[in-house]
Amino acid sequence: MKQRLSQIITYLQKNSGIVRLVFIGLIVAILSFVLISEGRNINFPLLKSYMVAQSPSTILLILLIGSVALIPMILYDFVLVALLPHKFSKWRIIQAGWIANTFANIGGMGGVVGASIRLMFYGDEQVKKKDLLFALSKIGMFLLSGLSVLSIAILGAFLIPGYANHFIHYWPWLLGAGLYFPILWIITSTKKYGFFSDLTTNKKVVLILASTMEWFAAAGAFVAIGWLLNEPVDVIKLFPVFVIASIIGMASLIPGALGSFDLVMILGMSALGINSEMAVAWVLFYRIAYYFVPFFISLIMLLVRGLRKLNAFFEGIPAAGLRKTAHMGLVVFVYLAGLILIVTSTLPYAGDHFKIVSDFRSYGFVFLSQLTSVTYGFILIGLGRGIERKTKKMYLVTLIVLVAAITNTLVRGVSVKQTVILSIVLICLILARKEFYRVKFVYTWSRAIIDTVIFVSAIILYIWIGIYNRPSIKNPHFVPYWLVIKSQQIWFLGIVGILLGILVLALLYVYTSYTTDSLGSPYNRQKVERHLKKYGGNDISHLVHLRDKNIFWSKDDKLMFLYRTYADKMVIMGNPIGDLSYTQSAVEELMERADLFGFRPVFYEIDESMITMLHEHGFDFMKIGEQGYVDVQEFTLSGKKKKGLRAAINKLEREEFVFEVVQPPFTLEMMQQLKAVSDDWLGSRLEKGFSLGFFDESYIREAGVAVVKNKESEIIAFATIMPSNTDELISIDLMRQSHKAPSGIMDFLFVNLYIWSKENGYQEFNLGMSPLSNVGESRYAFASERIAGLIYRFSQDFYGFQGLRNYKNKYVKEWRPRYIAFRKSSSVAFTMIQLMLLISKRRLLPANEIEYHDHVNENSEKIEEKPSDDAQKQL
Repeated sequence: MKQRLSQIITYLQKNSGIVRLVFIGLIVAILSFVLISEGRNINFPLLKSYMVAQSPSTILLILLIGSVALIPMILYDFVLVALLPHKFSKWRIIQAGWIANTFANIGGMGGVVGASIRLMFYGDEQVKKKDLLFALSKIGMFLLSGLSVLSIAILGAFLIPGYANHFIHYWPWLLGAGLYFPILWIITSTKKYGFFSDLTTNKKVVLILASTMEWFAAAGAFVAIGWLLNEPVDVIKLFPVFVIASIIGMASLIPGALGSFDLVMILGMSALGINSEMAVAWVLFYRIAYYFVPFFISLIMLLVRGLRKLNAFFEGIPAAGLRKTAHMGLVVFVYLAGLILIVTSTLPYAGDHFKIVSDFRSYGFVFLSQLTSVTYGFILIGLGRGIERKTKKMYLVTLIVLVAAITNTLVRGVSVKQTVILSIVLICLILARKEFYRVKFVYTWSRAIIDTVIFVSAIILYIWIGIYNRPSIKNPHFVPYWLVIKSQQIWFLGIVGILLGILVLALLYVYTSYTTDSLGSPYNRQKVERHLKKYGGNDISHLVHLRDKNIFWSKDDKLMFLYRTYADKMVIMGNPIGDLSYTQSAVEELMERADLFGFRPVFYEIDESMITMLHEHGFDFMKIGEQGYVDVQEFTLSGKKKKGLRAAINKLEREEFVFEVVQPPFTLEMMQQLKAVSDDWLGSRLEKGFSLGFFDESYIREAGVAVVKNKESEIIAFATIMPSNTDELISIDLMRQSHKAPSGIMDFLFVNLYIWSKENGYQEFNLGMSPLSNVGESRYAFASERIAGLIYRFSQDFYGFQGLRNYKNKYVKEWRPRYIAFRKSSSVAFTMIQLMLLISKRRLLPANEIEYHDHVNENSEKIEEKPSDDAQKQL
């Protein structure tokens, strides 16, 4: 007999998989037979009514209760991690616990699924697979300990007279389950089982408490669902049914106890007087809330985890694409919803003829009046633009609007279509949240033009429709139905709505465009002088003293960029000034900062050294002119080619015209003479700025001035010197002459300046930039470049660069190209127009430090200590 029994045991061990399948098959066959028998007695129409009669709030509470009941199961993973040599974040432990347990609930399979999930989360270089599996096997033995504890409690309760008499015949099941806990405690506490040596008493207590809480929470969730279904629940009698059904379900070895648990629960509730249809509905809701919904949540969490790994593998490109797609969809929806609201408010019955208009109108709040519809349409247009520009402040505003929209839809009565659409938009907003990073909203010209056309067209059309529908006007023609308005009062409310919408848009613009952060810094003379002294300057560095530009300082103040903002452009004047080895990193820093504020950088009058680097950073470029350079060390008046020039200079010298370079400080009389010459030369014309100097006393006092005086010692021409803070290069800025100056006076000034520069050790003299006459003139040039070249040339007529270039050619040894670089996505025509508008008018920016010289000149005449008229106005 013993031999026969040994053979049977050996066979079962070798074929355990087959035996298990056969056992499960038999159980399934029996369950199927019983379920079919019971199913014949079920009233399916009544069952359906129980399922669909529940309110949305009841269903949401049921789903929430089912998910909350799973929380105690996460405690297993905290004990598991304590058994491992490596530490993990709490969020990672919670994720692993939730996903592993919800998968194990559905899959069963002896914890294989849960183990596989935990291997995914905890298995790495520091945690060996063997150690993790050993720890999991220890934890797995305690998963049923809580059910065992509850079985012991119910066995004790059976001693109470009249308690659960219907189920007392299940005592063998309860006894068998009840023995599990004490046997497990004895085994894990015996010293000869070294496998459990690291499982301390505290850890075992925590595991038993976690298991008890898990099964108790599951039973509590089942009871709570019955309460929500308005079924009177006798908790004392229902609790044993749940424990017995759970024991039988576990014993059936069917994944998730599917069918076995359900059948026992339905039979048990029927024995308690609950009708079969309600019992089935009750069990189905429990299955959905406790098993299937958490399982789908876990699937989403796993999908997100997988996508994150995929995203990391592809260096963040998929996530960026998803964010941009979500952001684009959000922009389209919000803007289109606002546009259609305006259309439907302007044309009240347009929705009756166009289904898309009717559908979209419902998604943007179904307002009760014309006033709110028009106002909200304007607000949505503004929100759409702010979202498109990725303004940080717009995220919170849009989130509030969407939550209010969903709440409004739910309060008015659930519309599945509207709720789904608005929820999708809300998900897009959340997915795109990292796209909202700009601290300021800046309107681009193209967007402003489009929105202005929409608003103005809508207003004009709305006013025209109102006038066309006035009762006092007899229309000779038939009025189309979609142009009819119900009453003048409703039309008037629309006018009020338009005004209110414009007001809200203005407030929204002020709110989103205001920031206390600063893109750069104002002019600080001391800091600028220290920088130029340390690193030297370049062709345009002296223009910083005009105080019409702000300064962007790179990290550690290695480089400074002179710039000014106009519309959505940050226009940088010339090459950076400072340690040029940091140029690339400084440009990247500038681009990031400009993008943070919503500006697009434009580099104006840069040389070839910047082109390749900027092109790699996404810039296009266009040649806009050439800078002329004179080699003063080789300059001479000798030779046949200079015979005419020599004669002109000698003639002016005989007429007692005198050249002189005057260094600051200047006398008040000299400043007055310079101002008189400048005013005489300007006439009624306005000075330009930014890339060109203008007459400002503070600016002129920063460097020497080359003057030409007549024999009466009256200044008749001058040129302000632009030092580069190097020994190599010098230049001039303002060139002015009065109407009294004879012909050739500027040649006289230039020739003497070259000689003076040579004597002072300079190598080159910069004669300034001249625009090329062939920019964009080729018929093979891009249309945008041809338009840009046309704009540029016509805007420069004030200074007559065409003739000036010919004049400079007799001195210039080398012409060096200058370029404008702009982002590839920018409109070239708009960029050039904005640039020319920026240059066309001089403007002083507020400075945090404006100093005026207070010295005594060689004639002991003290300069008047007051700012210039322009500076006074600015201050």
